[in-house]
Amino acid sequence: MQIDLRTVSITPLRQTFDNIAARMGTDKPASRYIEGTIDVQPQANFHYRPTWDPEHELFDPSRTRIVMKDWYALKDPRQFYYGAYAQARARMQETAEADFDFVETRGLAERMDGVARRAALDFYVPLRHVAWGANMNGAFQSAYGHGTAITQPCLFAAMDQLGIAQYLTRLGLLLGGQDGLQAGKQAWLEAPTWQPLRRLVEDTWVVKDWFELYVAQNVVLDGVLFELAYKEVDVALCDKAGPIVSMLTRFQSEWFQDANKWVDSVIKTTAAEGVANKDLLGEWYVHWRGRVLEALAPVARLALGDAGDAALARAAATVNARMKKVGLTA
Repeated sequence: MQIDLRTVSITPLRQTFDNIAARMGTDKPASRYIEGTIDVQPQANFHYRPTWDPEHELFDPSRTRIVMKDWYALKDPRQFYYGAYAQARARMQETAEADFDFVETRGLAERMDGVARRAALDFYVPLRHVAWGANMNGAFQSAYGHGTAITQPCLFAAMDQLGIAQYLTRLGLLLGGQDGLQAGKQAWLEAPTWQPLRRLVEDTWVVKDWFELYVAQNVVLDGVLFELAYKEVDVALCDKAGPIVSMLTRFQSEWFQDANKWVDSVIKTTAAEGVANKDLLGEWYVHWRGRVLEALAPVARLALGDAGDAALARAAATVNARMKKVGLTA
């Protein structure tokens, strides 16, 4: 018996979904990110307004003062849908786990300079509460934002912040045990140095405009804090005790660089939409920058002493330069 094998090319009736084809202007294949993001959020035919907020629809663009012709213009340049996001974070987690294992199995924490270890515990452990607050804020942005293009990465950022809180907890356990965690919690609740930052975090929880909260959290607080904590303070600790703390905070440092691509893209696109948006973003940025610098000043001095003010100024200048580059003037 003879079998003949042939290759048959089957032309699909369409290359993508109709709504994607309408936006792209042609029926051509779209990426998984585009098909899993564009127009996913319902826009019409809601059954009722939410009983807890009858002035708004379930998905309502008027929940923020920012106005966009198309909220799906706020695409994520990283092209993160759930699959791509999970794979990217899995790779970062593997690296972080290897770093923690290296420090722990070789007893590097026990051999770390005592003064530097105490400084790392006093500074980094309370920051896990800041990360938990950022998780809350990211969830709020995802819940009340408009358009899957922005709400999807907001939720990813929220989960990343929860992971950061967990890594800071592990840092505390590795360098100081349960006593180190408890001391960090008490400092967050009672120490005068941390109360301005604690108040700032709690004040962000009651911001009603989700885009203003995006500026406050993702642009200003994350921007200045991560520059300070994972660059300025990290370098100072490296000079005293080697790269141990750098290894234990690598996830935060790499995540910050990754997240900035998305944050800057969102601000650039929103500001370019019109003068009203640009002015409003600038107003929010100036307001929250002042709040953040005031709250972080005592924390910077705690970690760096007399050099803290200069380090905080450099951190703020870096964020200012980023915002200027994407068209935001303050």
